[in-house]
Amino acid sequence: MKVLLRGGFVVMSLALLSGADKKDDRFSPGPAASYSSHQTNDKVTVAAVPYDTDDLTRTAFGKTNPNQHGILPVLVVIQNDTDQALKLDSIEVEYIGPDNRRVENTPASDVAYSAEGPRRPKMGSGAPTIPGLGKHKNPLSGWEIEGRAFAPRMLPAHEAANGFFYFQTRLLPGARFYLTGIRVASTGKDIFYFEIPIEPHH
Repeated sequence: MKVLLRGGFVVMSLALLSGADKKDDRFSPGPAASYSSHQTNDKVTVAAVPYDTDDLTRTAFGKTNPNQHGILPVLVVIQNDTDQALKLDSIEVEYIGPDNRRVENTPASDVAYSAEGPRRPKMGSGAPTIPGLGKHKNPLSGWEIEGRAFAPRMLPAHEAANGFFYFQTRLLPGARFYLTGIRVASTGKDIFYFEIPIEPHH
């Protein structure tokens, strides 16, 4: 009986350790310059990495693959190698297709209500709604979508920031990622825009 209890304790301990390991497995992007799809202007480097394969999306979103629901996640990493802080709160981004069609990013909070998911409930329709009900039924309502979205509003000198932008499109060869609106905090001066080719992964 003692042996069985001791064995059960060991199994339980291993299970707890395994769970802890999974919880500590965090998403950690590399430096901006380490990605082939990057550009440097005025000592600021921006990388744009489309997450268009199962293997890539699994590293950031677990079992959820936004591409299967019409959403292309693009990881953006910004490295500030200047001696001044940068303001990021006015950033604007676009996906530019090979035919020059432009697609604005979808806010992370709206991704679960994208064109291929349930629609956001309309207020005043007369029908009672339960807040968040439709969102919980949608596979795109996982915490990773909003939790990994690009959110930094300020970037100190010699530091980096990262996060995802989401586009309602699929990645095509010849596409580009366009970013503007990075400004020097002390002067308001704009950093030159970034237009980065992004290609499908094979």
